[in-house]
Amino acid sequence: MTVSPRTCPSARPTAAPTAHRRVRPTEHPTARPHHRARTPDGGCDPTGRRPRHPRAACTTPGSAPGPARHDAGALAARFAHQLVEVLTGARPSGQLMRHTSLDGYGQLASLVRAGALRRGGPADRPRLGPVHDRSPSPDAVEACVRVDLGRRHHMVAFRLEQRGPAGQWQCTAVEAR
Repeated sequence: MTVSPRTCPSARPTAAPTAHRRVRPTEHPTARPHHRARTPDGGCDPTGRRPRHPRAACTTPGSAPGPARHDAGALAARFAHQLVEVLTGARPSGQLMRHTSLDGYGQLASLVRAGALRRGGPADRPRLGPVHDRSPSPDAVEACVRVDLGRRHHMVAFRLEQRGPAGQWQCTAVEAR
């Protein structure tokens, strides 16, 4: 009598040992290792794989470790754009809170309350002129920008300083006229 899976549930069909056996990656002759090759600085290998840490891709070869040095002009231009949006009421002032020191945020809040750059109407979009910046020290940038609002012209000046162990740039002073 032959035992089949239908008559005996515990019986397994017999097959050749290599017929349906799965080959594991470690047994395959062309299997790749599970780890990726890394450079000594912890970055990725030159074949284009992702770096180990997201910030490792931001460093260029030969750059000094620690906070990356930013272009002062580009930094001042980006912050000037955000600052003018806050002063005109297009952006809430709380969005710049983490980018300002306590004194700088106090000055910014008082300028917003006073309406230093209030728009005349919805058609009056602020147009920023060129941002003039200078660096009195390696960890500080002072900048000013001319803002055109319709027929009125304003000047906005601010100071950015690198603070904290991470070297985050923060606005420490703001003036608008």
